[in-house]
Amino acid sequence: MGSSNSHRGGFLAALLEFFQALFPPKPAAPPPVPPPVVPSDNTSEPVRVISSRVLLIIYDPVMDPASGEKLSEKMHWRRADELAAAFSAEALEASSGMAKFQVAQRIEINEFPRLADGFRYTPSAYMDVLRGGRPHEPVTVDYEAIRTGFNLLEQVANGDIDEVWVFGFPYAGFYESAMGGAGAFWCNAPPLANTASCKRRFVIMGFSYERGIGEMLESFGHRAESILEKTYARTSGEANLYKRFTRYDKAAPGQAEVGNIHFAPNSERDYDWGNMRKVPSRCDDWLRFPAFEGLVREVDASEWGGGDMRLHHRWWFERLPKVAGRSAGVAHNWWQYIMDPNLVNL
Repeated sequence: MGSSNSHRGGFLAALLEFFQALFPPKPAAPPPVPPPVVPSDNTSEPVRVISSRVLLIIYDPVMDPASGEKLSEKMHWRRADELAAAFSAEALEASSGMAKFQVAQRIEINEFPRLADGFRYTPSAYMDVLRGGRPHEPVTVDYEAIRTGFNLLEQVANGDIDEVWVFGFPYAGFYESAMGGAGAFWCNAPPLANTASCKRRFVIMGFSYERGIGEMLESFGHRAESILEKTYARTSGEANLYKRFTRYDKAAPGQAEVGNIHFAPNSERDYDWGNMRKVPSRCDDWLRFPAFEGLVREVDASEWGGGDMRLHHRWWFERLPKVAGRSAGVAHNWWQYIMDPNLVNL
C-alpha cells in the first residue's frame, strides 16, 4: 500500500513538473518606478553657489618653426589666458558672486584641431583661408578626438573637472557651447555623441582669442538660454518664469520684460542692441524677484550700453534671478542651473 502511494506521488510530481515546463509561470512584474521627486515650493531654500572647475585647452599652433611665432602672435590676436581671466571676473561680477570659475588644468596645444572628417589645417593652408580662400568643409571640429584625447569623461566622472573651455580661432570648428554626459540636452548645439557613459553632464565652451569678452558673454548667454529653457520645460503659462523673462516688444507688443541674448526689450531684429525706440518694459521688476511690484517704464538702448554687445549681455545677466526660495519646482537662483546642468530635473 505504501509502495503504491509512493509510486502515485512520484508520478503526479513528474506530471506537474512536465506541465510547468510547458507552461512556465510568468515572472513577477518589477516594482513600479517611483516618479522623480520634485522639491516642493518654499521661500527659505538657501541660495546655492556653484564653483566650476575648468579644463582650459588652448589651440595656438606655431606658424614659423624658425622663430617659434604662434598664430595668436602672428595675427596680433588676444591672449587666451587673459581672456579667460577677464571673462571669469565679468561673470562673477554680473552674477553677484553666483558664477565662480576656477581653472583646474591648463593645456596648450601646438597644432590645428582635427576637423570632423579628419582634415587638419597646416599653417600655410590656414593663412590662405584668412586671405580669402575657401574654408575646408565640414567646418565642425572632431569632438570625439577631443573627448578621447583629453580623457574628458573620466575627468568629469572623477570630479577633477566640471566643464571645458576650448580656445581656438576662426574656422577652428567649435560650437559656442555643447553638452555631454548622461541626459545631455541641447545647449546651443546637439548633445555630444558617445558621452552618455559619463553619469555627470558637462559643457564644452568654444571660445576664440580672435574675439573679445562681449563674444564670450554671447556664447555663455546662449548656454544660459538653453539650460533655462530645459529647466522650465515642465511648466507653462505664467508659471514659466523664464518665458516671461525673455519677452520682448516685437514678439509680445506692450509686454516686454528683459528679452533674450539677441533681442533687447525693444529690438526689431537679431543683434539690434542699439535701437533707441522706446517701449514699455518690466525689465527692472526682475531686480525685485520674486517680489514683483508690476513696475513698468519706457526703455531704450541707453539702458544697456547703446549697442555695445558686452554691456547689453552684462545688463541681461544682472537681471537673472539669484535669490533664496523655490516655486513651481524651480529654485529662485537660476545661476545654479547655468553653472551645473546636473541640477536640471529632466
